Amino acid sequence: MSYSAEISRTNPGCFIFLVDQSTSMGDAIGDEAQQQKADVVANAINRLLTELSVKCAKEEGVRDYFHVAVVGYGHSVGSAFGGALAGRDLVPLGEVANNPARVENRVKKVSDGAGGLVETSVSFPVWMDPVAQGGTPMTRALGYADSLVARWIEEHPGGFPPIVLNLTDGESTDGDPTSAAISIASHATADGTVLLFNLHVSAGGGSPITFPDAEAGLPDSYARTLFEMSSVLPSHMRSYAASQGHRVSEDTRGFVYNADIVSVVEFLDIGTRATELR
Repeated sequence: MSYSAEISRTNPGCFIFLVDQSTSMGDAIGDEAQQQKADVVANAINRLLTELSVKCAKEEGVRDYFHVAVVGYGHSVGSAFGGALAGRDLVPLGEVANNPARVENRVKKVSDGAGGLVETSVSFPVWMDPVAQGGTPMTRALGYADSLVARWIEEHPGGFPPIVLNLTDGESTDGDPTSAAISIASHATADGTVLLFNLHVSAGGGSPITFPDAEAGLPDSYARTLFEMSSVLPSHMRSYAASQGHRVSEDTRGFVYNADIVSVVEFLDIGTRATELR
């Protein structure tokens, strides 16, 4: 299980983002600026899709090195893409890049070259909107991802295995999700088993627990369930996490508990490191 398959247009990679859209995602994240958890997660995924498109851009356009699904779960379970991609799963990256639901003008602070900051307007493509409505049907969402993973591997048996990233703030409301997680991780390509990473965002504040290698220190049974559901990081992801200042071992899991805004971005950055293999 090497996790080293080269990613190309003929042998693309696969990212599946599972996004909790339950009512509690409308609460503020941690004790930081009053940003809703749903806004933080949606902004992070929209920014990641822009960065991924830029990394895969060539003269002729964005190459289909990856196929991407964004699945929301709350009052329903299904594609969270808006605009022309609404209702679609596993969309080639070039098509994603060309079809944001809209492009917003947002204010960003940048250096003024003299030690200060000035505000400037930047374009911000939006593929998914924040939603906070309903329960937390995590088990159904994992089952939905399981069907996408199975179909993908049937079509790409020799490629880098799919990476499933689950972003949630709460306990599953449709039963223990452990079996569904085990089912996802039971799929494999010739290059390795499917990777399932989990991120928990909280309204409680306090320090995040990032990329642990053991259950010790996790606060409750729910945190331990998410830890057990999370895959061990492959070596190239562990090396990158270490370069970003995280303590890692061979048992380090793709799991962040009580994430703040910074650790949401780090989780997505480290969890999508397959981008370095194209």
